[in-house]
Amino acid sequence: MAGRPRYAPRTVLRPPRRAAPPPAERRRSHAAVPVAVVVVGIGLALGTYTILVPALLGLLLFGAAASFLSTRLNPLSVGFYLTVKPSWTAIGVVLLGALVLFAAVWLYWIHGIAAILPGHSPRL
Repeated sequence: MAGRPRYAPRTVLRPPRRAAPPPAERRRSHAAVPVAVVVVGIGLALGTYTILVPALLGLLLFGAAASFLSTRLNPLSVGFYLTVKPSWTAIGVVLLGALVLFAAVWLYWIHGIAAILPGHSPRL
């Protein structure tokens, strides 16, 4: 029997290699902006009952802004948990929302609008 031996592997035809397409320009995400605005609104509304809620929401927004900033500055973080990096505007709005909530807590406490715990009289 002439030709190819029986134990020889078959060759697989592959399509010709093409140059990789250039990466599409990725836009920055602004998705955190409306979420931050809603969280600030909820914090300001619930801050009239207790100042713990806006304080905790302010800490939440501050932590989110720090996380977004580290995602933005770390070049190895793309694709780790976000598919698109947050925009500088989104990071700024989230940080501004945290500062607004901290200022609201301070003003609610100074002016006696809300107590630390609900049901207790505010400081006068």
